[in-house]
Amino acid sequence: MKLHVVSRYAFLLIISIVFIFPLYWMFTGSFKSQVSIWATPPEWFPNQLKIVNYEHIFSTTPAPLWVFNSVFTSLVTVVFVVIFSAMAGYAYAKKKFPGDKVLFIVVIATMMMPTQVTLVPLYIICRELGLIDSYLGVILPAIAFPFGVFIVRQFAKSIPDEIIESARIDGSGEIRMFATIVLPLLLPALGALSIFAFMHTWNDYLWQLIILQSKEKLTLPLGISTITYSENNVNYGYAMAGASLAAVPMIIFFLLLQRSFIKGITLGSVKG
Repeated sequence: MKLHVVSRYAFLLIISIVFIFPLYWMFTGSFKSQVSIWATPPEWFPNQLKIVNYEHIFSTTPAPLWVFNSVFTSLVTVVFVVIFSAMAGYAYAKKKFPGDKVLFIVVIATMMMPTQVTLVPLYIICRELGLIDSYLGVILPAIAFPFGVFIVRQFAKSIPDEIIESARIDGSGEIRMFATIVLPLLLPALGALSIFAFMHTWNDYLWQLIILQSKEKLTLPLGISTITYSENNVNYGYAMAGASLAAVPMIIFFLLLQRSFIKGITLGSVKG
């Protein structure tokens, strides 16, 4: 094997270890006591696998309900983000209407707007609609996902116009053509979009902290934070166990859609 190939694999191996190590330290730390976490020299491998941190979380908190709240709100948001982004992205890529370019620029411009700017108006709107401390209060603001419109538009531009024209000549209506021809062609982009939308909703800690109030409606990241911090210190064992629990659904979701994610990102970047 040539030297440059060996050096390339060695470099990738080192980079992989650097990125994987925090995840490894979090999972192994969730099975350690507070003393073991701060031991000097560090315990790279746990001497004993203790599940006291997990036992504390599940015995003192409604953790299964928090997991359900996070999974439910994230999945429902993903469904609506995929549907609306597919329709909007396809329209911006293949339809011509007055002001289409200006409207698309406005949509893209919202991606540069800091989240903190929208918090107060969003909270007032949700309060007027009676959505405080509800699932809808978490889901509805997250459905507006301009990055989804962007990624679908870039991918939809690669769909040959001849396919759409042929379907139109055969008498297919717009809705039927979109559902039976365009939507299947967009699946790789929608797979990648699903992962982005799921991660965005799952990790939207600040908005969920504002909109959710009762203990039973908390999402898993919010719920874990309530037991991690006390008045004078932070229990890193609980924090690592909670973070490990929160990471599992995201890892599973990514593994289920990783083929679509890689294909969608690759084709979108090349043909966009």
